[in-house]
Amino acid sequence: MASGNGSFVTEFILVGLTEHPDLQLPLFVLFLAIYVFTMLGNLGLITLIRLNSHLHTPMYFFLFNLSFIDLCYSSVLTPKMLLNFLLKKNIISYQGCMTQFFFFVFFAISECYILTSMAYDRYVAICNPLLYNIVMSPKVCSTLIFGSYFMAFSSAMAHTGCMLRLTFCDANTINHYFCDILPVLQLSCTSTYINELVLFIVASINIFVPSVTIFTSYGFIFCNILHISSTEGWSKAFSTCTSHIIAVSLFFGSFSFMYLQPSSELSIDEGKISSIFYTIVVPMMNPLIYSLRNKDVKVALRKTLRRRKF
Repeated sequence: MASGNGSFVTEFILVGLTEHPDLQLPLFVLFLAIYVFTMLGNLGLITLIRLNSHLHTPMYFFLFNLSFIDLCYSSVLTPKMLLNFLLKKNIISYQGCMTQFFFFVFFAISECYILTSMAYDRYVAICNPLLYNIVMSPKVCSTLIFGSYFMAFSSAMAHTGCMLRLTFCDANTINHYFCDILPVLQLSCTSTYINELVLFIVASINIFVPSVTIFTSYGFIFCNILHISSTEGWSKAFSTCTSHIIAVSLFFGSFSFMYLQPSSELSIDEGKISSIFYTIVVPMMNPLIYSLRNKDVKVALRKTLRRRKF
């Protein structure tokens, strides 16, 4: 086979989620429904925020970016996974695999930092409500978003650059439904020590730094909530935080399980199950937990539907 980018392999075969024939069609229908729901939910939230001026606030600015990321994130991975259920052999080119890997890392880490920015936004809103508009100015919000995308781009470039230096000789079957880092590393016929070191360092930074920031923000939030005397105030504060805590726990929990333990101790099946949560379930759930439980979004939806009727 002709070599490319230092690799003898020009294409990879994606095994998919399962090789059991009886499960192919039911899983295809299930994940197709999830993908359609994810697209509609995130596109709907993006549209509502764009069309309703009362949602042009820092909180919804971050939600807009989160929905955009989930929309792209899901589209990078899910369509290829759906093909696995229909084709006997799902082939992806070497260049396509590296491209998919780059955007997977980019959007995953972007989500880490957007969730972190949202935690900081909630901290300011609850602990310093009188200074909220000053602290969370458009300049600050834009800086937080730029920083999120910059960290994601830097991490994606580091991972992809390390991946491109590897040589793949004969083995080209990836036991996964997308080009994830650990299954691809197992196919290399050269040392992957540097890749695993970079993986651990980058994953540690992009999980621990956001986690510490989120825990610190919520530490101050809960201390502030304890001083609220009214039941209504308690309920409103907890309602504001609950959705974000659920999303953070699901996303960071599954990510940590996947990338913060030695690859030798993580089976392929465990990796597939864990990755389903942060690649498929989280992008589907975010529109639900951030919009359906939100009164402002419900009001915006009713207003938008009324305008469309007339």
